Amino acid sequence: MASPSRDTPENPYARAGVDTAAGDLAVELMKSAVRQTHGPEVLGGVGGFAGLFDASALRGYTKPLLATSTDGVGTKVAIAQAIDKHDTIGRDLVGMVVDDIVVVGAAPLFMTDYIACGKVFPERIADIVRGIAEGCAETGTALVGGETAEHPGLLGVNDYDVAGAATGVVEADKVLGAERVRTGDAVLAISSSGLHANGYSLVRHIVAGAGIQYGDNAADFGMTWGEALLEPTRLYTSPLLRLLDETGDAVHSLSHVTGGGIAANLARVLPRGSWVDVDRSTWSPSPVFRVLADLGGLDLAATEGTWNLGIGFLAVVDADRADAAIAQLATSGLDAWQVGVVRDGALPDGDFEQGAKGVDGGAVRLVGTYSDGAAGATR
Repeated sequence: MASPSRDTPENPYARAGVDTAAGDLAVELMKSAVRQTHGPEVLGGVGGFAGLFDASALRGYTKPLLATSTDGVGTKVAIAQAIDKHDTIGRDLVGMVVDDIVVVGAAPLFMTDYIACGKVFPERIADIVRGIAEGCAETGTALVGGETAEHPGLLGVNDYDVAGAATGVVEADKVLGAERVRTGDAVLAISSSGLHANGYSLVRHIVAGAGIQYGDNAADFGMTWGEALLEPTRLYTSPLLRLLDETGDAVHSLSHVTGGGIAANLARVLPRGSWVDVDRSTWSPSPVFRVLADLGGLDLAATEGTWNLGIGFLAVVDADRADAAIAQLATSGLDAWQVGVVRDGALPDGDFEQGAKGVDGGAVRLVGTYSDGAAGATR
């Protein structure tokens, strides 16, 4: 009598809820998108136990430093699951992982991903990975490997979570950071595309409290609530690397505005003893932030430690070259503007954010009142 195949009902693993054939199909569906991120540095193709990346190019560096980052997308995936739309979550993942690497001035080399799910739906997994691959291609990152793990009984049938890790490289004497920042430097804000992938626990709490379903029409946005809230994360790596190439040492530090908001993340890249007042009047938070705050009965200021409020990145630059940096970013389609100046000396009276994420850096607070956008300040 012939032995049953691995994926027939007689297979005990299949009876336990793990469909290896579905996993294999998912890999086949994603192969093309993944291969499009591969240059000659990637060896071995798709499906190996480990991804291989030719590091010979690092010989051209005097002292190459490897930069690495890992992250996920958080509870934004719950909205993707609610409306069964999964093609942008991967882009969010690249934004959360790869855009952290460019903060130190590093160019990304490669990335890997991990998807845990209750049940493998091949087309869904392929959509997620296709989004990751598209984000990797846009940021010049090779997607060299990944894993899809089926966890029946631990996760619901339609549940999944995503995470990733990436590695980049920077010349040692080009590393950006607080030690380069000087008193009088200009602080530039670079616009976000919306919520990105942070603060979604608050978003979901507000939406649920208002009795809104993600499939409901959102009149303020001209689409469903789910579609509006899945607006993908803007990717900054390639434009910022161009900025660094074209402005030399004008850029002193960069900050990715993710969890913790504007003040906390800027404080991490300022030197101890420095402080910045971020002027709210220089921009108008995007409509999505205003609508959600109104729906939740919140003042925008109350959300500043949770949402980016329209600023996805901050750059601390030489004051004499701030206008040039703003103009250069505009060539990449990024709206940037000055929000503050680095100061030193005694802190003024008021509440400053300090010691964010365990970094003993500078101090930051937001001051003034947000523009209403009437004078063209909406960003």
